[in-house]
Amino acid sequence: MNRPPSPLTMLLSRHTRRREFITLISGAVAFPLDKARAQAYPSRAVTFVVPFAPGGPTDTIARIVAEGMRPSLGQPTVVENVTGAGGSVGTARVARAEPDGYTVAIGNWGSHVANGAIYSLSYDLLADFTPVSLLPAEPLGIVAKKAVPADNLKDFIAWLKANPNKALCANSGVGGPSHVGGLLFAKLSGTQFQPVPYRGAAPAFQDVLAGRVDMMITGPSVALAHARAGNVKMFAVAAASRLVAAPEVPSADEAGLPGFYARVWHGMWVPRSTPMAVVNRLNASVRETLAQPEIRKRFTEFFLEVPPAEQQTPEALGAFQKAEIDKWWPIIKEANVKPE
Repeated sequence: MNRPPSPLTMLLSRHTRRREFITLISGAVAFPLDKARAQAYPSRAVTFVVPFAPGGPTDTIARIVAEGMRPSLGQPTVVENVTGAGGSVGTARVARAEPDGYTVAIGNWGSHVANGAIYSLSYDLLADFTPVSLLPAEPLGIVAKKAVPADNLKDFIAWLKANPNKALCANSGVGGPSHVGGLLFAKLSGTQFQPVPYRGAAPAFQDVLAGRVDMMITGPSVALAHARAGNVKMFAVAAASRLVAAPEVPSADEAGLPGFYARVWHGMWVPRSTPMAVVNRLNASVRETLAQPEIRKRFTEFFLEVPPAEQQTPEALGAFQKAEIDKWWPIIKEANVKPE
């Protein structure tokens, strides 16, 4: 014989059903609220944090991209320079920011790859950020002073091998792209030379131009005009193919050093846990900006190459950044590179 439920059982059952109902309603309300917030994004200005000083390549790219994104976002875009510790101060600020899409990092190979092997960071370069899009990059070039007795890369490497540790190689600073690019060049070419650090690419290149140092791994934006004038020699660009803006300079593969790929690439990130709807909104705006002919023309004038469309996805940037960390960290750590 089935007994009727006791008053206590009926009370507990009613409370249980009430809690389940409240939980169900709360979830149903939260979902459209989150969706509505994502659909409403952005509703105010978006700040792009550049972890380097104004006027440099990363700052230039950030300002072109931010300005280009303004119409599609429908809100003001602000570029803020937060400098210090090789870019790690500004990058840390974005890592700590609210994950709402209103604080965005525009960094580069140094801030989002090399710094992890050089500095003791308060954040994780991969775990604490969500990738948005890869941005334009500048491949480095192999440059030598005018008096070097070589007219092509193979002869230059032969000259370096015949004079181990005698050549001086200028770079823009310890741990920078030209320094670490030089480490990779030495490893792949089997050569030895003395690195000479400077405080910036400009003073380093000036000593190459003056003949006080023998070589430098630097970008075409620094050296190409002088190479075209015959004041220095540019043997190759550190890429698999020639630059659109410098078709006369062979690629590293063509010149005889296959696999020597080194470029200062840039990217856009937001703090981890940023809703994917917001990430996708930013990504769509970036892709629209990078597709504009006038924007692409401006980048070409700076010897910057826009990544192909398939490399502009969040997933592509995440995979590329991880591959770059796997490539460069062992080289940096093997050389025991320390912050200046």
